[in-house]
Amino acid sequence: MKEEYMNLALKEAKKAYKINEVPVGCIIIKNNKVISKAHNMVEKKKDSTMHAEIIAIRKASKRLKNWRLNDCDMYITLEPCLMCKAAIELSRIKNVYYATSSDKKIIIKEIKYKQYKTKSKEALNILQNFFKKRR
Repeated sequence: MKEEYMNLALKEAKKAYKINEVPVGCIIIKNNKVISKAHNMVEKKKDSTMHAEIIAIRKASKRLKNWRLNDCDMYITLEPCLMCKAAIELSRIKNVYYATSSDKKIIIKEIKYKQYKTKSKEALNILQNFFKKRR
């Protein structure tokens, strides 16, 4: 079964290749059914977040009407980047299978973050009140 799913991810990668995108394909499975499939669309959409994994997560969430993709498995043709790894983790995908490792060493530009002190208490209160109501 896993081989079949990876073959579907490869078909998606070939679609990306044909349109001059980085050839990465992704499939999300739940209960042995394909619930979403995608390929890179960064160039076509002019959007740096349009990686196959992100698109597949969005489609799966829409189809399941839930951002939590518990009990879902993902098949990708290339090891996910940091952005995609974070999205995969946040969406709670159970298992991730990838066909090949990235040989790219990801270098993250150091960004200097500074807390904006005068509004920090108000921002904290809004967050605390929100979660108090939900729990």
